[in-house]
Amino acid sequence: MVDRKLKATRWLLMALMALVAGFSQPQLAEAKSTPREAKSQATKKVKVVKQAKSAKESKVASRKQAGKRTAAAQARQRKVVGSRSESRVAATRATGKRSASSARAQAASVARTPEVPAFSRIAVSSPNALSRPTASLVAASGAKGASFGQLYGLHQTQDPLELKSSVALVMDQDTNEVMLSKNPEAVLPIASLTKLMTAVVVVEAHLPLDDSITITNDDVDTEKNSSSRLAVGSSLSRGELLHLALMSSENRAAHALGRTYPGGMPAFVSAMNAKARLLGMHDTRYVDPTGLNSGNQATARDLAMLVKAAYQQPLIRELSVSPEHAVRLGNRQLQFRNTNSLVRSPSWDIGLQKTGYIVEAGRCLVMQASMAGRKFIMVFLDSAGKYSRQADAERVRRWIENAAQKGALSTHASAKVTS
Repeated sequence: MVDRKLKATRWLLMALMALVAGFSQPQLAEAKSTPREAKSQATKKVKVVKQAKSAKESKVASRKQAGKRTAAAQARQRKVVGSRSESRVAATRATGKRSASSARAQAASVARTPEVPAFSRIAVSSPNALSRPTASLVAASGAKGASFGQLYGLHQTQDPLELKSSVALVMDQDTNEVMLSKNPEAVLPIASLTKLMTAVVVVEAHLPLDDSITITNDDVDTEKNSSSRLAVGSSLSRGELLHLALMSSENRAAHALGRTYPGGMPAFVSAMNAKARLLGMHDTRYVDPTGLNSGNQATARDLAMLVKAAYQQPLIRELSVSPEHAVRLGNRQLQFRNTNSLVRSPSWDIGLQKTGYIVEAGRCLVMQASMAGRKFIMVFLDSAGKYSRQADAERVRRWIENAAQKGALSTHASAKVTS
């Protein structure tokens, strides 16, 4: 019985020991593995720390690089802004200089522009305005291709309106009051302004305007060899020839008018000079009815008298300002236009006009026009430039109209008459 209990006790003890051994072995294994795992975990931690440190260093480096780039960008921006500021400052300074320069130019322009009290009279003259061109001057003009006014040095004469014509005259038609004069006593070739006197002689002779006149070889220009649309053999009425001579400055038409005058060309030229003397044109001389010959000469004062006389003829007024006219020559119809573009401008009220040009005379223009409620006669001689004579007329018109708007010029003619 006792043995049986001892055996049971031993068996129990053995079982307990086995049980204890079973529990201890995993713990031992766990204890044995823990250092290795700890080492592995430590290694991992070291790696993580190193990675974190590397990441931190990369971030710091990135921040430094970004900071450098930002600093560089800011520096560039400051440089650009500074450059822009300097440019603005320079531009402002330049603008200031231009403004100052513009202000000085405007002041100078105002000083040059005649305000009325200076408006009533502008008179400038050159000491070189000789009375009568000499033969040597005529030869020099042909050789150099220069106008008499250029050879005289008249273009050096300054005037407040800065006219391109070396000779000019603006006169009230009703009172003869001279508003502007520039070398008015200079005797110069007058080119086709001559045709205005041609028209006066023809009209005052009361020759039949419907008479047919044929263009002949005698009417062909041998002076300047100028061209013409009127062929030899063409037949037109005296009235049509007069129209073309005044409106389009047709040389063959003007020559034919003189050639068919009673007594022929010598009688016609004599009548032209007689009329000039009758009008008081003492410095005027005519040698042909076209103006192609530079021997046709006058002063601006004389031409103003001629315009005033020609204006008394309604037919001359009508034909000279005609914008265009068509004539039939056989089976053809030719269209002619006015040589003065101002007659087509709505800004102008022109009662009479005539243009002229040869080298010796330069560009010439005479007109009668209404401005500021008054009638004025304008003469422009020896203008340099194809359109400069019209431009001079525009300058005078603006000058007169501006003065009238400012109340410096009355819009009706004064009773006072001066010469």
